Amino acid sequence: MRWMSAALTASTLLLSTTAIAQVKPSEEAAEGTFAEKPFSPYANRTFPERPLWGDTHLHTGLSLDAGAFGNTLLPDTAWRFAKGEQVTSSTGQPVRLARPLDWMVLTDHTDLMGFAPDLQAGKPGVLADPKGLEWYEGYKAGGEEAGKSAFDLITNFSQGTLPELLLESYSPGADAFSFTWEHIVEAAETHNDPGNFTAFIGFEWTSVPKGFNLHRNVMLRDGPVRALQVVPPVTQPPYGSTDPKVLYEWLEEYQAKTGGRAVAFAHNGNLSNGWMFPTKDTYHGGKVNQDYVEARAKWEPHYEVTQIKGDGEAHPFLSPDDSFADYENWDVGNLDLTELKTDEMLAGEYAREALKLGLMLEEKFGVNPYKFGMGGATDSHTSLATADEDNFFSKSVSVEPSPTRIEHPFIKSDLGEIPGDMIVASGYTAVWATENTRSAIFDAFKRRETYATTGPRIGLRFFGGWEFSDDDMRTRMIADVGYTKGVPMGSDLRPRETDAAPSFMIAALRDPIGANLDRVQVVKGWLTEDGDLMEKVFDVAWSDDRTADASGNVPAVGSTVDIETASWSNTIGASELATVWTDPEFNPAERAFYYVRVLEIPTPRWIVYDKLRYGIELPADAVLTHQERAYSSPIWYTPAEE
Repeated sequence: MRWMSAALTASTLLLSTTAIAQVKPSEEAAEGTFAEKPFSPYANRTFPERPLWGDTHLHTGLSLDAGAFGNTLLPDTAWRFAKGEQVTSSTGQPVRLARPLDWMVLTDHTDLMGFAPDLQAGKPGVLADPKGLEWYEGYKAGGEEAGKSAFDLITNFSQGTLPELLLESYSPGADAFSFTWEHIVEAAETHNDPGNFTAFIGFEWTSVPKGFNLHRNVMLRDGPVRALQVVPPVTQPPYGSTDPKVLYEWLEEYQAKTGGRAVAFAHNGNLSNGWMFPTKDTYHGGKVNQDYVEARAKWEPHYEVTQIKGDGEAHPFLSPDDSFADYENWDVGNLDLTELKTDEMLAGEYAREALKLGLMLEEKFGVNPYKFGMGGATDSHTSLATADEDNFFSKSVSVEPSPTRIEHPFIKSDLGEIPGDMIVASGYTAVWATENTRSAIFDAFKRRETYATTGPRIGLRFFGGWEFSDDDMRTRMIADVGYTKGVPMGSDLRPRETDAAPSFMIAALRDPIGANLDRVQVVKGWLTEDGDLMEKVFDVAWSDDRTADASGNVPAVGSTVDIETASWSNTIGASELATVWTDPEFNPAERAFYYVRVLEIPTPRWIVYDKLRYGIELPADAVLTHQERAYSSPIWYTPAEE
């Protein structure tokens, strides 16, 4: 274990991109360090030097559900807000980010494009349909009535019962659909500022058969010249399909037609009732066969592991030995709570289990369809990409900050409900890109050099190799060593040439305006020679004077949270943690993956800030504190073929 506390400044944050631990070099380590190199250690670098922070999933008032909830903010406002400007929310509240983002993807729903603005305006074409009139009246009533109306729209959408008249008027081929796509594309191009802020053209493909969430967000590497040669796909028949292979076909056609490039990101497997990561012979729309695994591996290099609708890294039923797996889990049912969850569904929903299942499918097909990088996003429907607990504008306009917002359930049906206090103020994606441009950030997603956080801007480096040692930590420039001797997060380990076990260089730095760090963990998953899927969580670096027990587990860090003042103090924990860790249980014959989880010390959840600001009482069973975290993309090991 190696740890170190230090006062943090903006310059220290920049140092985190190249190193963490500061130890006097040994003579052996220093010898030859500067041989045949320029005097400046920063010259001639080609690797990414700082994480770029962004959101891969945000909706404006152009989305059918966001508009029905009352969101009147269009893409221009969303882009300006992400870049750091103060704006006024749909409920009339001034709002601004604590720190601007570096990039973003706007992902308005493609189904019924153009419908939401016409609904808000009460256009005759909308009011001519009985359902359109009902939704309009709910929207005009606002507040809880708008929420009920919007969820009725969502239910009709997920059950495939949208009125035919509205489908015809707001699907591909209709003027309103084409106009809205042009608006989205042109707004992104207006706000794209290469080198300073990257605005991606994107959309959400909203597959939700039976209310089971199979949504994918799509991000284009390209500008309007290519994007306007196509219109995005939809899921409502007869204009589209909920089968993911139809989306893959669209992506293939997009690249062939335009010469552009695109990727898709799945999200909220925890609301898919087991359908997000299939392994059986059949899945929704087809078979898990060679074509399926190859297409998914090609088009989905990234997974949205945490967001407003729950954290999807792990679940205590699947990982009973992981004391931190029970974090912001949403395990009640599907998206509209028309079907409740069973334990058997969970294996097809969570990222860690999917990574394990991917090893099994790779053994069978030679391709791993679940070889994804990790990312976080908001999925906010307010046009406001807020993920800080003290600045959280929630999921939708109907539950923007107010004394009563926690009283409104996210969803309620005859079978159950997801209460309002369970909404999660999450998350963001950090990208290790060489520059702040569409091409560089997109390429980082393709190589999976990304990591997720639940909101804090934690600095995280993770390298894997075969010969890292403690001496490699005796520098403030570990990235130089990491890229030279190993591979970064999101990669495959280089071929094994000795009898060594894999070693990993890990460095984490707290958010400069956030909480100290509790610990760094390595999560390992592997496929045994007998075909069993296994996992283990290792505490590898931690703060304060704690000692691991005989099983390697480190005691809880404690808590400094004051609920009455919605505050905490950094008198426990560490500002930075770093180590070189070697797998003590490595079997060269077994496929494996490794990823890093970084935990902060406990801090208040957003509902505690609401309690302080509004003087409200919180539900007796509400979770008041949590440990925010970061998840690196994995590094994979594949045995050599004999």
